[in-house]
Amino acid sequence: MRHTWRWFGPVDKVTIADARQAGAEGIVTALHHVPTGDVWTPEEIARRQAEVRVRPDGAPSGLEWEVVESLPVSEAIKTQTGDWRDHLDAYRRSLEAIAAAGIEVVCYNFMPVLDWTRTDLAWKVAHGGTTMRFDHADFAVFDIHLLQRAGATESYPAEIVEEATRRFASMPDAAKVRLSRSVNAGLPGAADSGGLDGLRAELARYAAISPDRLRGHLVDFLTEVVPTAEQLGLRLCCHPDDPPFPLMGLPRIMSTEADYRHILDAVASPANGATLCTGSLGARHDNDLPGMIERLGPRIHFAHLRNVRKEAAVTPCSFHEDEHLDGDADMVAIVAALLCEEARRRAEGRTDAVIPMRPDHGQDILDDLARGAQPGYPAIGRLKGLAELRGVERALRTA
Repeated sequence: MRHTWRWFGPVDKVTIADARQAGAEGIVTALHHVPTGDVWTPEEIARRQAEVRVRPDGAPSGLEWEVVESLPVSEAIKTQTGDWRDHLDAYRRSLEAIAAAGIEVVCYNFMPVLDWTRTDLAWKVAHGGTTMRFDHADFAVFDIHLLQRAGATESYPAEIVEEATRRFASMPDAAKVRLSRSVNAGLPGAADSGGLDGLRAELARYAAISPDRLRGHLVDFLTEVVPTAEQLGLRLCCHPDDPPFPLMGLPRIMSTEADYRHILDAVASPANGATLCTGSLGARHDNDLPGMIERLGPRIHFAHLRNVRKEAAVTPCSFHEDEHLDGDADMVAIVAALLCEEARRRAEGRTDAVIPMRPDHGQDILDDLARGAQPGYPAIGRLKGLAELRGVERALRTA
């Protein structure tokens, strides 16, 4: 596997030098400052490539921008409203500029409104570090009592509604603010933002959109952009829902193996593929991760390796980000399955035999606790995860 590292650009408190010292072989990044729906220009892409190639002290980093994560799909495209066709044209033009810059892998997602959702971005774990957590009852507090979404109580079991009511009654104002900020957390430098009113407006756009309709919109999107990607030699890969179950009444259509099989079969091109995120998919009890790699392997273009620990035996449930080799997912079996897929590709003579992967998320430990980096993306926590994953890979290769 190709060991890559997500970097959020010059605003990232984890530097390119940190990434290199952690053992990264390549960089995963995006133009987070470009508004969703606008064209990524060759000039902006070249600027980011130049930023990747140097350390903060000006010396060469030895690293290159190898994977785009993400080229965002606008809400207009997802809902097929407003100027969505103009956004499709912009997406294709962005793909052309990305390919011209020599980058081949483009990760995206089709999650409505929120790219990812947690209720606590710094939950204390036993060793004294912190991690990200999704608490089902706390999310119900946000949805029912803070956002006050119409019909929200119908989205939760009675026991969760009751617990949310109890928690809200005793929740200090500061905790309410912190919960709202956690749920609405975005990427640093992102152009899109909005408080509760903005979130309500975005939710209203999906009021009449069922899962089947949104799934159709995803197939329509792929039908439009995959031929361009194939012509350019690009590999598109869809990230799963995070978490992989419905939230706030929004449709979720990329949460299971069946969801992936639907879009891969609907647009049967090698340019249309999957991002295997073991943390997102691992938050469901019914996702068999090694089996998914075996069955979907030829179309897996990118892997996010992280682990979560589910806190109940139901879906949806509370969960938290665990250490990379702990949690519920069998990371050794996952790495073994990815290595088998790479071997199969080499036997076929595929030019993309090596699958780029990155250590996804990580717990804040040691100096991370004072660094204030992007939630989920600490320096030392990810270094530790990458070292563990590299050790597993090395052991499996030499066994």
